[in-house]
Amino acid sequence: MELLGATTPVFIIFVICLVFLWVWKEGRKWGRLPPGPTPLPIIGNLMQLNLKDIPASLSKLAKEYGPVYTLYVGSTPTVVLHGYEAVKEALIDQGDEFLGRGPIPIISDFQKGHGILFSNGETWKQMRRFSLMTLRNFGMGKRSIEERVQEEAQFLVEELRKTEAQPFDPTLILSLAPCNVICSTLFNERFQYDDEKLLYLMRLLNENFKKLSSRWNQMYNLWPKLIKHLPGEHRAFSKRLSNVKNFILEKVKEHQESLDQNSPRDYIDCFLSKMEQEKHNPMSEFDLENLAVCGSNLFVAGTETTSSTLRYGLLLLMKHPEVQAKVHEEIDSVIGHNQRPSLKDKMKMPYTEAVLNEIQRYITLVPCNVPHAVTKDTKFRQYVIPKVRCVWENGLGQEGWCGPSVGP
Repeated sequence: MELLGATTPVFIIFVICLVFLWVWKEGRKWGRLPPGPTPLPIIGNLMQLNLKDIPASLSKLAKEYGPVYTLYVGSTPTVVLHGYEAVKEALIDQGDEFLGRGPIPIISDFQKGHGILFSNGETWKQMRRFSLMTLRNFGMGKRSIEERVQEEAQFLVEELRKTEAQPFDPTLILSLAPCNVICSTLFNERFQYDDEKLLYLMRLLNENFKKLSSRWNQMYNLWPKLIKHLPGEHRAFSKRLSNVKNFILEKVKEHQESLDQNSPRDYIDCFLSKMEQEKHNPMSEFDLENLAVCGSNLFVAGTETTSSTLRYGLLLLMKHPEVQAKVHEEIDSVIGHNQRPSLKDKMKMPYTEAVLNEIQRYITLVPCNVPHAVTKDTKFRQYVIPKVRCVWENGLGQEGWCGPSVGP
């Protein structure tokens, strides 16, 4: 017992020395990174994070370490940018250096560098350029996609009228409407709101959106090489991703059988035509895998974000009836009762636009941006961030605002 009592302090000192040696070696390995909380081996700074509210934890750490600090996600150092000034300086003023995409392993391990959201380099350049051009040609901000949105809005209004002004839960229908707009753009088809195919697709998207931040999937993001070999929620998550991709590939197969390259109907037709044009180009990134993942990315980017914003907007207008009344007055004045809203009305409706902007600012739907990565060793302020190092942006900083709630 005496021997055990004597060796315990020595053992503790030995462990502490190992920790500090590990931290010192990591610091030399990763360059002149910003300061941050001292990490523990293997788990990094996990103990400093509330997994139920990571953005709030990042904000709390920023008060201690400043707007630019280093956080260890597992054993990987990640640079955190907090607030408007730091994010603008990185993504706008030094945008070329911060152009890379950092991984979210639970998603990027499945997509394997394909698509738009989690690709890098030539794949990202080709997929992004093609998608922007194609969506513009099919009316991204022009009349054709505007007509698709107007058409879906009319179906949504008719569905709402069926409630006969009785209380109801709008969650599902406000998800189905934007999902239908993506379906129309992607494969030129919209579904009735009770169609089993649409409901199936919506279940896959909604369930994955809810499970993305689950404790198990966050653990996967910390230690993907270990967790991927274990049973758990990550397997069901990947299965749902696979089912969305298979849903799109079924539509691709239908399009291949009826494709007319001289008369493209939608995004899939344009992509298939591009595949045919570049089939002899060894540097081409246009293949079925990229098509399926790009389609999945469009659903993820355009469905849940839009429906959540609509739901939050309705709740906030209910809470602030005086704002609702002013918006209603401007709509009546500019659009009237017998005309469909269109983008040309936007410039005449500054109050409504201000309310929409304030809703998006207030709800902070995506407080932490999709992670970025630097494309080369980058000097940022007084620090040096090594190439491909992951960068998180936390948009919850309060600077520049007179209060947490600013009425338009």
